[in-house]
Amino acid sequence: MKTLLLSLLMTSMAFAADTQVQDIAVKDIDGKETTLKSYAGKVLLIVNVASECGYTPQYEGLEALYEKMKDQGLVVMGFPCNDFGGQEPGSEAEIKNFCSTRYKVTFPMFAKVTIKGEGKSPLYAALQKAVGGEVGWNFEKFLVSKDGKVLQRFASDVEPDSPELKAAIEAALK
Repeated sequence: MKTLLLSLLMTSMAFAADTQVQDIAVKDIDGKETTLKSYAGKVLLIVNVASECGYTPQYEGLEALYEKMKDQGLVVMGFPCNDFGGQEPGSEAEIKNFCSTRYKVTFPMFAKVTIKGEGKSPLYAALQKAVGGEVGWNFEKFLVSKDGKVLQRFASDVEPDSPELKAAIEAALK
């Protein structure tokens, strides 16, 4: 199954070449309107996160990855989402407190997004279009190049310290 998924991810890279995310409006965790343009020139790892998910401990690995590679140009970005199992029911303030106290998160966190159905986040609409498929669960990861193009998608069960994710990030940073 992982081999099939990896194959699909690699073929999706052809779709990814045309999609840029830097100009899409988002809100940070404090509700401030912004875009990802301030991260131009950086490699982004965009993750839909949830505080009550079986994958929630990945916050620790995501923070470790960010701390290890931020000086090389990687930015991990957390986008809370309550679409999958209602596993992110809290407010932005509660999410921010949870992430900073429980997992010592210092990477940028953003306001809750909708990924499925009506009101889908423009960011996630672009990410999903680029890779040709819907997000299936919390903690899916999208790797975005320095120039804002979606490069690759990683399933929820791909850990932040996995060799495949690390190799893709290192290649994108070159």
